[in-house]
Amino acid sequence: MYAYDELDRTLINERVSEFRDQVKRRLSGELTEDEFKMLRLQNGVYLQLHAYMFRVAIPYGTLSSKQLRRLAHIARRYDRGYGHFTTRQNIQFNWIKLAELPDALAELAEVGIHAMQTSGNNMRNVTSDQWAGVAPGEVEDPRIWSEILRQHTTLHPEFSFLPRKFKIAITASEHDRAAIKIHDIGLRLHKNADGETGFEVLVGGGLGRTPFIAKTIKPFVAGRDILSYVEAILRVYNQYGRRDNIYKARIKILVHELGIEKFAREVDEEWRQMGHGALTLDHSVIEEVRSRFSYPAYEKLPHMPDELKQAAHDPLFERWRKNSVAPHKVQGYSIVTLSLKPVGGPPGDATADQMDAIADLADKYSFGEIRVGHEQNLALPHVAKRDLPQLWKALDRLGLATPNVNLVTDIIACPGLDYCSLANARSIPIAQELTRRFANHDTADMIGRLHINISGCINACGHHHVGHIGILGVEKNGEEFYQITIGGRADENAQMGALIGPAVPYAEVADVIEDIVEAYLALRDRPEELFVDTVKRLGVEPFKERVYATR
Repeated sequence: MYAYDELDRTLINERVSEFRDQVKRRLSGELTEDEFKMLRLQNGVYLQLHAYMFRVAIPYGTLSSKQLRRLAHIARRYDRGYGHFTTRQNIQFNWIKLAELPDALAELAEVGIHAMQTSGNNMRNVTSDQWAGVAPGEVEDPRIWSEILRQHTTLHPEFSFLPRKFKIAITASEHDRAAIKIHDIGLRLHKNADGETGFEVLVGGGLGRTPFIAKTIKPFVAGRDILSYVEAILRVYNQYGRRDNIYKARIKILVHELGIEKFAREVDEEWRQMGHGALTLDHSVIEEVRSRFSYPAYEKLPHMPDELKQAAHDPLFERWRKNSVAPHKVQGYSIVTLSLKPVGGPPGDATADQMDAIADLADKYSFGEIRVGHEQNLALPHVAKRDLPQLWKALDRLGLATPNVNLVTDIIACPGLDYCSLANARSIPIAQELTRRFANHDTADMIGRLHINISGCINACGHHHVGHIGILGVEKNGEEFYQITIGGRADENAQMGALIGPAVPYAEVADVIEDIVEAYLALRDRPEELFVDTVKRLGVEPFKERVYATR
């Protein structure tokens, strides 16, 4: 966990005071909605279909139990008793009243939480691997660098009004759990031939109306230079990014139109002109940030404790353990993913009571720490293996032990037309129906790893482009239709899915997904061949034939 200092606390509290005055002026009529819009967006407040939506930052997906309890309190006191965890390691509240927002922000500030730059055309929440700091084989903890970037870009005067929103993700593991290739800047920590730690820098990724996979602009930038190099990218984007057309304003369009080679030359020239001055990170600065991260006092524990051996005789426990428990870098410990995808539930939602209970479990079993992943699930990153049986029983009572992590019902979905003013179609009911169709755990295990992503509009907040199966809601003559893509992925081998054919009506979506899954089971080369690999081997046509043969 990163420990805020006095500067952090002062900044957050001053921001609350500023926003309280802005809300007061809006409610009195001194500010029009158009004048207030930019101010509220900089504090994570959107105007949705039914109410204001409030998005709260969870930097690099790390929460303390104290912070999670405060989020539960916000859900209970100011909202309708629940929050929605997003694909960018934030949490959203959908029913907060404008007049109460400053009070909610003030209560969050007391525990070091804020909503700065969770919307607007600025640097958004810097995200990372939810297993950062505990993943086996990790180069080093990427949250150190996430924090350095967060500090530098928060309220940065040059980058507070970019041509469009800007997102950075960082990973330090061979397997990318942070989806860095679909971000404006993706950073992959690795070591060069001399053993020096630095970054592969990717640029120009993003989804939405015009999706692109990020391209490598620099294979290696030393850690001391990463701040200046990222700033050089931002300066080039700020100068050349389009402000005349919102649909062409993202950096991905600039990279595409200039070409990655020309864009790289522009960045290198900007970087050269900046020289190696104030933005070069001194070793002591890096170490000072590193020192503000505290790590658990791990015990020396056996790899296979007696408690785990005894629990292995329970098939329900074993199903959950094999699905939701991952190896930890420290012997005797595990990483536990908490599925927020129960059968029939909205993906990513957690009630206030569940958040309170998870905070209690984190204190008891995970050194008071919780993580948020881009798949809209939570994780306890420091669980002793001996405690897994008792933790499972507690999670099961809370409805948080569904053994479906990375399986067909572990669905990523945006709020869709139930909440969002931009949506063309509903997302949540589609996800709920699919969880019912594939509720049988034996069937889900037989299908294997399969990611379904659902977006209610072309803005792609549900990352449908990179779902193994992607579902995009569109509007046709006032009716909800859905385009289906297959073969996408968001990991280190990221690629966009391919459209299988014409959009299908709302009532047929679940049937179509069942047809696709049945086709996969018939077509796969062997039980171990993943859905996405079958699509890569055979292409779209066999699935298209199955789906549209009787439609």
